[in-house]
Amino acid sequence: MPDRLQRYRDKRDFERTPEPGGSGDAPEGARRFVVQEHSARSMHWDLRLEHEGTLASWAVPRGIPPDPKKNHLAVRTEDHPLEYLEFHGDIPEGEYGAGTMRIYDRGTYELEKWRDSEVMVVFHGERVRGRYVLFRTDEKNWMIHRMDPPEDPDREPMPEKLAPMLAKSGPLPKGGEWAYEIKWDGVRALAFIEGGRVQLINRNLRNVTARYPELRELGRALGPREAILDGEVVAFGPDGRPSFQRLQRRMHLTSDAQVRRLAQSEPVAYVIFDLLWLDGRSLMERTYAERRAALTELELAGPRWQVPGHHVGDGAALLEASRRQGLEGIIAKRLDCPYMPGRRSSGWVKVKNFRRTDVVVGGWMPGEGGRSGRIGALLMGSYEDGELRYAGRVGTGFTEAELLRLQKLLEPLARDSSPFSGTQPPKGARFTEPELVASVDYGEITEGGTLRHPSYKGLRDDVDPHDVAIDRAEIG
Repeated sequence: MPDRLQRYRDKRDFERTPEPGGSGDAPEGARRFVVQEHSARSMHWDLRLEHEGTLASWAVPRGIPPDPKKNHLAVRTEDHPLEYLEFHGDIPEGEYGAGTMRIYDRGTYELEKWRDSEVMVVFHGERVRGRYVLFRTDEKNWMIHRMDPPEDPDREPMPEKLAPMLAKSGPLPKGGEWAYEIKWDGVRALAFIEGGRVQLINRNLRNVTARYPELRELGRALGPREAILDGEVVAFGPDGRPSFQRLQRRMHLTSDAQVRRLAQSEPVAYVIFDLLWLDGRSLMERTYAERRAALTELELAGPRWQVPGHHVGDGAALLEASRRQGLEGIIAKRLDCPYMPGRRSSGWVKVKNFRRTDVVVGGWMPGEGGRSGRIGALLMGSYEDGELRYAGRVGTGFTEAELLRLQKLLEPLARDSSPFSGTQPPKGARFTEPELVASVDYGEITEGGTLRHPSYKGLRDDVDPHDVAIDRAEIG
């Protein structure tokens, strides 16, 4: 008989790797299986079935599917020796499959069918149980499908997309029914984690995972668990404080090479503050206190992600501490508040140390002197009753590089007529389609809706222009 382990042996140097060489004559006993969590170049799971003296093996990138509604890819790999049923440890760098191998589950299985293109089994493990079929789709690739109902009949499929819950502006709420968190100066993103992989979805429901490759390791940290997290992508400056301007250098990159380079030199962090879904269960109808407790139990502390503390009661002290550190402010959250995706709720209240808002860019004023012929100021607006209202000009806070970038972005959006209703900008204004959103700091908002002493902080593409509105609570 041909040596079914020859491919396995050919790929490995057994003087360097701790993996078993395989005697090749181990007797086959009960039908056993193992699922190994393999943290290699890409996170995946290895399914191995004892069959005819070796372990038939498949790499399953997203793990064994618990729900019959989802099939997962399973890539057929070389047979492994029976000793691999017990193998766990580190495969050295430079060796085939380099990385950490951990046993996720093991047990026995009943064989119902074994053909070259189809394997049907019933697993009896501690975690993996039920009737499954592996079926070939081409020469190398297979799919694995659960055939019986999920063991947990109440299990829910993970939502594909959700819009984050938003806070209202207001005075600091007080009382023992409130918890308080730091308000982070970054961009909001929900993390959908499944099969050791993470997808970051912003407020506009766009996938921004590719912009922040250093956050992909969060998926490995959760292993086989499935979760939806809510948090903020933040760039910390040398002083340890969040820097929206520093984040700007990451938000708009399109070159993969630039993204990789800045991920090394100016990495971001994911600051996690809520847990919306976990292992087949929505937590959104549960209270903030319950969700926070479940988030704490996940123990998510890593090189590029963190779960900052929250404080129940004494919000004034946290607000003052945030002011002393030059932070934007805090968020007050009612302990009994459920999570309401896509809604701006009075159960979450943002209290700012300084005023910042988003504005729609509706054009620009030509500069004078050193800025002659170029942008001197941006024309700002916000929506009210479906119409774009003029909110003044912002002419400070720009770097020369940012002015050049804005010029290139605005030139293709040029239009002849004003996009603003009612009060108009001064003569000489150049108008554009209202497609860009900018973040500005300001002193106050007049009764007419004009921002006084605004300073430009950067563009943001996670906010829809039609969602930009003046917060009436900040007028005056």
